[in-house]
Amino acid sequence: MPDRPRKLPFVVWVLAVGTFLMGSTEFVVAGLLPEVAGDLEVSVSRAGLLITAFAAGMIVGPPAMAIATLRLPRRSTLVLALAVFSVGHVVAALSSSFTVVLVSRVATALATGAFWCVATVVAASAAGPAATSRALGLLMGGLTVANVVGVPLGAWLGHASDWRGPFWVLAVLSACAAAVVGRFIPDEPERRPPSVRAEFAALRQLRVWLVLGFIALLMGGVLATYSYISPLLTDRAGVPVDAIPLVLAGYGVGAVLGTAIGGRVGDARPLATMIGSAGSATLVLLLLVLFSTGPVPTVVLSVLLGVTGFVATPVLGALVVRFASSAPTLASALSSAASNVGVTLGSWIAGLALTSSLREAGPALVGTVAAALTAVPLTALALTRATHDEAPALKAPDDSCPGPLRESAGS
Repeated sequence: MPDRPRKLPFVVWVLAVGTFLMGSTEFVVAGLLPEVAGDLEVSVSRAGLLITAFAAGMIVGPPAMAIATLRLPRRSTLVLALAVFSVGHVVAALSSSFTVVLVSRVATALATGAFWCVATVVAASAAGPAATSRALGLLMGGLTVANVVGVPLGAWLGHASDWRGPFWVLAVLSACAAAVVGRFIPDEPERRPPSVRAEFAALRQLRVWLVLGFIALLMGGVLATYSYISPLLTDRAGVPVDAIPLVLAGYGVGAVLGTAIGGRVGDARPLATMIGSAGSATLVLLLLVLFSTGPVPTVVLSVLLGVTGFVATPVLGALVVRFASSAPTLASALSSAASNVGVTLGSWIAGLALTSSLREAGPALVGTVAAALTAVPLTALALTRATHDEAPALKAPDDSCPGPLRESAGS
């Protein structure tokens, strides 16, 4: 086995910064919903559509961008994605129209999908076979740091200035990242696009769809609840507004811990890991419904939600790749889309629940039901003994989008 280089190429670090920026933008709004709603003169539940819109863009973004950018130079795709991402945040920061801000969120989601698809390929290629796993781990680490640092830092900045402050910061930093990427990403030789037909053929596997269903339900339940965590903390639990960034940071740390636990036990016992994650997340969400009237239990349960909700994430991407056999690219992209299908539907229903008699406890109840429904695909997988097969070997990605975005957010 060849020795690993001591340092990864600089371009991998640059791309990791890009994933950090794009990971920060999706849920930074979650900590600022009351401020956004007040400034744009909409209800809090309607302001939550800004999270739903981004998730909707991420449903079609990774698979669509994987196909649409096959024939474009990778450097051009990365620069264009970062430029669109930057402009989208400028438009949102300047606008006083909720509709305009909503459309800008969809545009930035599409840009995020395009960037992620190409960045993983470029990072793996730059690092070489001996360091592919390290490079992709760093790239995914940008999303993890976004959860732990970027989102709460953005919430703090939004509270210190106004909700537009984080949008301006993301716009400037992504524009700088586009300039650096254009400078340091090397030219590439001519390449032949992979077969789209072969990728679609891989979707005939029932086991792929069972895992995608599990992803949609679990991530939809956990992240729909997280989308409305701010009103739950302030209006129901009595947590001070200034403390919300710390709670979000605790949730992010919990997600990192959960992913680490899943990474240790998931390879040997994938089905048991999925059952444990879904069952414990369902319990935590139910406890949030019942005991979120005080600050201490609510904060503790919010951190535990991060832990339990992300234990299964290291397993899910590997299972999709394994079950898709020789053409896993589109299936892997769809795992990101499946997560965002869950978030889109879940956050929409959670927003309706927020305006019902359930009030701030409504989103957590919606999350509880969604997480509990993971029993359906889990039972089917257990009956087929699908996850008892030998685990797939890691390999470098091919020429299109190789991996899920939402799952890596906790990696």
